[in-house]
Amino acid sequence: MEIDRIDGRSPNQLRPLACSRGILNRAHGSASWSQGFPRDTKVLAAVYGPKAGTKKNENPERACIEVIWKPKTGQSGKQEKEYEMILKRTLQSICILTINPNTTTSIIIQVVQDDGSLLPCAINAACAALVDAGIPLKHLAVSICCCLASSGYVILDPTKQEEEGMKAFAYLVFPNSIKLILPEGSSHAQGERMEDGIVTSVTHGAMSVEDYFHCLDRGRAATAKLSDFLRRNLQPQVLADGSKAG
Repeated sequence: MEIDRIDGRSPNQLRPLACSRGILNRAHGSASWSQGFPRDTKVLAAVYGPKAGTKKNENPERACIEVIWKPKTGQSGKQEKEYEMILKRTLQSICILTINPNTTTSIIIQVVQDDGSLLPCAINAACAALVDAGIPLKHLAVSICCCLASSGYVILDPTKQEEEGMKAFAYLVFPNSIKLILPEGSSHAQGERMEDGIVTSVTHGAMSVEDYFHCLDRGRAATAKLSDFLRRNLQPQVLADGSKAG
């Protein structure tokens, strides 16, 4: 059984995507990412660093990633702290942390508008901002939200209203095998081929193993569009700018 969505999309259809880079002059790298129009989810991501020194309890032989989440209004709470942790672990897994040891790179996430799929939108924005900053990456990563209804159907890229009516949902982050930015003269191995892998998986609500793998299959299939969009958006500047990271 499938559902008729309020905005007329099919269950597998994503909202319109938009991404811009280099939007903040004082940041070392920045990007905005939005999904949906005219009422959408939009996030700004700013990258500062790498700066000398690591945070307390971090390994000085590796680069440190710091994530600060700023909600649209009010103070950060428990959910924002959870988002910071998920983002940090995700970004640590795609960054090459051995190239700039004993440094800290800060990623600031500013929520502009939230109409569902907020964390995946933030992950996509952060990835684009890291590219803009020239931070060495193993590969790109793209994220999507899959919602599961009580009747068993799955929808992708839900709005906030759709999320509230769902039995469970999964935030999924998939790798992209295209090699990105490495400093000139780097002897690091080529980008990893991980088309069938998964970087991050976070679930909320009651979901069977079968339902989870259903979400995984639907999400992986849909991220081909996200990957193509991100590569088209980033590639011209990557080729023209080279690496900004020093």
